[in-house]
Amino acid sequence: MILPTKHVRAERALIGVGAELLELLREPITVSRLWNEVRDRRSVASPDAPIDYNWFILALDLLYMTGAVQSKHGTLVKAEQ
Repeated sequence: MILPTKHVRAERALIGVGAELLELLREPITVSRLWNEVRDRRSVASPDAPIDYNWFILALDLLYMTGAVQSKHGTLVKAEQ
């Protein structure tokens, strides 16, 4: 679930989805806008690997718990290095 396995492809594993989210976080962004960007991007780049909103939120939770993203003034930002 978190890492790819024999039954979970890399683009569906939470770590892979989290990497995709970090790539899209070039600037502070709301959760809803990030969700829309992920859906739009996946419909073109990975139409055979869609994710639902729950999976998206789990990936965000993973990023937040590891300190990779922070919430500031109602937006998501990458954590400062």
